Amino acid sequence: MKNNLTDVENFNYGIEKIFKEAQDFLPINGTDYVEFYVGNAKQAAHYYKTAFGFESHAYCGLETGNKEFCSYVIKQGKIQLVLTTPLNPDSEISDHIRKHGDGVKVIALWVDDARKAYEETVSRGAKEVMEPTVSSDKNGQVICASIKSYGDTIHTFVERKNYTGVFMPGFEKWESEYNPGTKGLKYIDHMVGNVELGEMNKWADFYANTMGFANLITFDDSDISTKYTALMSKVMTNGNGRIKFPINEPAKGLRKSQVEEYLDFYGGPGCQHIAVATDDIVYTISEMRACGVEFLHVPGTYYDTVVDRVGTIAEDMATLKALGIMVDRDEEGYLLQIFTKPVEDRPTLFFEIIQRKGAMSFGKGNFQALFESIEAEQQRRGTL
Repeated sequence: MKNNLTDVENFNYGIEKIFKEAQDFLPINGTDYVEFYVGNAKQAAHYYKTAFGFESHAYCGLETGNKEFCSYVIKQGKIQLVLTTPLNPDSEISDHIRKHGDGVKVIALWVDDARKAYEETVSRGAKEVMEPTVSSDKNGQVICASIKSYGDTIHTFVERKNYTGVFMPGFEKWESEYNPGTKGLKYIDHMVGNVELGEMNKWADFYANTMGFANLITFDDSDISTKYTALMSKVMTNGNGRIKFPINEPAKGLRKSQVEEYLDFYGGPGCQHIAVATDDIVYTISEMRACGVEFLHVPGTYYDTVVDRVGTIAEDMATLKALGIMVDRDEEGYLLQIFTKPVEDRPTLFFEIIQRKGAMSFGKGNFQALFESIEAEQQRRGTL
């Protein structure tokens, strides 16, 4: 850090330095879409529309000439989820679901030049999944290319600057009378990957060396631990900060950590949770709770000292306590966050809802309460 600066100025300088360390050979505009492989895409789409406030956007399947799988695209703010189901049991999609259950397969990144993104990453050691491929229809063309990430997860580079259609070729607009209304979700803030013991640095290095990311922050088992379990995490970010990938691995503890539980039930590394941003978390969580979304329970004692820790905030603390929303502060401001219970029958994928009021951190001050809540759920499941 520089001398003779205030704490806030030092913090800003440090963040700027980290972002500058991220190389510019792979400029990314943001998250294009996240694709889930699921057992029943039609029902999954209904759930996310009802519970999370997504709306119908695009569709492909038998009616559009696709005899291998069907996909429903749902959208809210800048977030696009693609829910894909196989139409026959003998396919890569079917195999993925048998092994992992419903889960994230593709984290697609929006780029201006998919060919260049593919060439830059493969030349630096990324394993290729799909060479640059052009798809076209009357609305123009989309170029996609894919590389392998942790586990069976892949990254797809999507170039759509010459396309004006609803999503991409092969899809048609999904007209639906049932769109119950959005719940204020704006964009994907970050996506967390769980990997095996000893693999965190390997994948952090992958994002640094292959994709040009920088290490934004590191948490060790002294930061993220309870009496029984612990984990470690490195947060990797691209140059403009629009893509943030925390990478978790288990740390040694007396009992099975949440990361180990995830790895056991998912059948290997994968996306543990998706953090989505809102501008009004009180409204968003009120609406989601009313629609049946279940959230982790935060001990009531958490709120006894939170004001002493975070200081004055604009929100009413009694309302936050009633909804189970946690608060944390860093040098830039504060954030509000809450975590759903797993949205699958397997205790794997869950969502975080986050509202940033200037803060750029990830809620370190909430880790203790959060992980105690997760352990309470593990205890109920008999997997702690």
